[in-house]
Amino acid sequence: MLPYLTTAQPVRRIRYFIFLKDVLVLALTTFGGPQVHLAMFYDRLVLKRRYLTEAELMELNALGQVLPGPTSTQTITAIGFKIGGPNLAYITLLIWILPAVSIMTAAGMGIYYLEQHKLSLQFARFIQPMAVGFMVVAGYRIGQKVIKNQVSLALALTAAIVAYLFRSPVMTPIVLLVGGLTTAITYEKQQRMEKQPLRVKWANFFLWLGVFVGAAALGAFTQSFPVRLFENFYRNGSFVFGGGQVLTPMLYNEFVAFKHYLTREEFLSGLGLVQAVPGPVFAFASYIGALSMRDAGIHGQLWGSLISTAGIFLPGTFLIFFVYRFWEQLKRYRVVRASLDGINAASTGLTAAAAIALFEPMAPYWPSVMVVIFTIMLLLYTKIPPYVLIFGGLLAGIVLP
Repeated sequence: MLPYLTTAQPVRRIRYFIFLKDVLVLALTTFGGPQVHLAMFYDRLVLKRRYLTEAELMELNALGQVLPGPTSTQTITAIGFKIGGPNLAYITLLIWILPAVSIMTAAGMGIYYLEQHKLSLQFARFIQPMAVGFMVVAGYRIGQKVIKNQVSLALALTAAIVAYLFRSPVMTPIVLLVGGLTTAITYEKQQRMEKQPLRVKWANFFLWLGVFVGAAALGAFTQSFPVRLFENFYRNGSFVFGGGQVLTPMLYNEFVAFKHYLTREEFLSGLGLVQAVPGPVFAFASYIGALSMRDAGIHGQLWGSLISTAGIFLPGTFLIFFVYRFWEQLKRYRVVRASLDGINAASTGLTAAAAIALFEPMAPYWPSVMVVIFTIMLLLYTKIPPYVLIFGGLLAGIVLP
């Protein structure tokens, strides 16, 4: 028995290192959003390495969809938790987000450098209308999945109208909450499942709530811009359901329409570029953070990227750690499953409103309108990967006069 005990720990550590190497490979090669990410997780982590079963992977992905935050990131973090506990999960999170965060931080700093030196951004002129095309298709595809009846259609339309007319970040959680409550009352239509007593460990929930309240209070008291920036992203990360497509309109309303930290052109350039970056779409926050603190110099931009990245990713991480421990019991409650229908429908409306708001200034310019339409057609009717389209757009911006 003793020899087994002495060799088990090194073997386990080797397995952890192999797993982290697999996470790095995925972080460098997974383009295309949560659906593509899930397929690549399945190929590498289930079929090739057998870290978990297909059923377990789908369960963890479903859990990520239930919770606010980046679904792909929460899924792979939960896999790390399942294999090696919270320590391995945090390392998994860092490795998974590092490539995308680094690239988008550099992009934010690069855009600012070009602006400061009066260098032309014409090479990115096609990226901005292409980004609108990406958002339109994302909203359409989400809508196909979540709009199932007249109630969900009405919720999506109402959310779109409200978000379009009242472009305040305060409206986003209100719209999502109303959507969830609207369908929660129809819980009796959900299949009944045998319930088990909930055994809840509250530590990570109180950690999430403590940071949420503490950051808001500290920001209001000190009026420190970095603290308020962290709070802005932490709040958005705490309320976004549906992944990066839904996060985009929230960030636009907060940082462009309401607070004017970025121009519309800067936002669209970053939104287009993040489509060509592997890993989580939530790395867009790193780009916004870097540009939000441009006046503080290079160190300020790096600091802005760091606190924005932490703000957007921490809520989902805290919540996945909290809920993972009693997910088996929670998913059996019909009201929980029913509320998701309304949240997803409202999220579709938010995406539609943002797409309209971003497209409006382009409408008078037929070349931009044609690029939007062409991008939508390519995404819907071809299998060209998004990052190839973005690289093509950049190349066209360089070559064409």
